[in-house]
Amino acid sequence: MSETSVDEMNFETAMAELEKVLGQLERGDVALDESIALYERGAELKARCEAKLKEAEEKVAAITLDADGNPVGAKPVEGL
Repeated sequence: MSETSVDEMNFETAMAELEKVLGQLERGDVALDESIALYERGAELKARCEAKLKEAEEKVAAITLDADGNPVGAKPVEGL
């Protein structure tokens, strides 16, 4: 497991570590205490990935379209 704070990770880094955590948990070859720690880290990583995806969706949703559905610009999304 990485020592990097989950809050400092970008989407790609968090997703890569989450995949490693899931792999370890699926193999089932770790002690119970380590499994619990991995599960907790995985939950934090999952939440980070979901938050970063939500940010991206809000930015994409802010693209303005004309009457034909063609992109014509973007408007700022509040809170980003």
